[in-house]
Amino acid sequence: MIPEPGLYTGTLRHRRFSPSAHGFTYGLFMAWLDIDRIPEIMGRSRLTSYNRFNWASFDERDHLGDPQLPLRERVTRDARANGVELPDGPIYLLTHLRYLGYCFNPISFYFCYDRHGALAIVLAEVNSTFGEQRNYWLTSKNRLPSPGTFRYRCAKTMHVSPFMDMDLDYEFALSEPGATLVAHMATHERAASPSAPSRFDATLTLAHQAWTSRGIRAALLRHPWMTARVIVAIHWQALRLYLKRVPVFTHPARVRPPDPEATKPS
Repeated sequence: MIPEPGLYTGTLRHRRFSPSAHGFTYGLFMAWLDIDRIPEIMGRSRLTSYNRFNWASFDERDHLGDPQLPLRERVTRDARANGVELPDGPIYLLTHLRYLGYCFNPISFYFCYDRHGALAIVLAEVNSTFGEQRNYWLTSKNRLPSPGTFRYRCAKTMHVSPFMDMDLDYEFALSEPGATLVAHMATHERAASPSAPSRFDATLTLAHQAWTSRGIRAALLRHPWMTARVIVAIHWQALRLYLKRVPVFTHPARVRPPDPEATKPS
């Protein structure tokens, strides 16, 4: 049974295994929204709103595609462009909202169900601190055998962290959304087997609660500026990695191609 729109609260854990061990955990909450009902859902509390400033708000500009189009249409268009056939049921979005006008979403998940309520496809929408965004479609084509878990592997196609190179695969492992939800992502060397140890992983461990004014107020009082905290944590942990002398990889767009003149024999 698909959980009703609400909040998922819990923790995010990051672990780096090489070349230097590093890890941290912090508390957070995320919104769980039916993408066809977002204006109605955001209007249920005086502390939340749709496409306008509030303590917490959903802004169409924070997600893929043309914000003038309905979000379902944008998801459908992106699916079509990537050769993915969407099921004909509801789509639920796990994401950060804007808080006091600011939003940064390292990752959002679109859970796409069929008309019978069975989870069929997941879209992972990834954003980087460089202002770039990439969508990873998790379908039967890249699903790995894993009883009881939705597990997928796909090639990394965007520079996210300066402390990780591009020659990596992402492995996603997701539980069925319900009273609890676990979303795990690990990176592997591209040539490594699925059973090989990962270099880095991140795990969301969350519990569902109903979308009520009291629940929203409690979450906001606990984490008043959630997405600002996310971006501060990213830069603080980056500084710690730099001080540990973890190698830094230049963004591919900033790497200059070799000068052909310099390689000519004299």
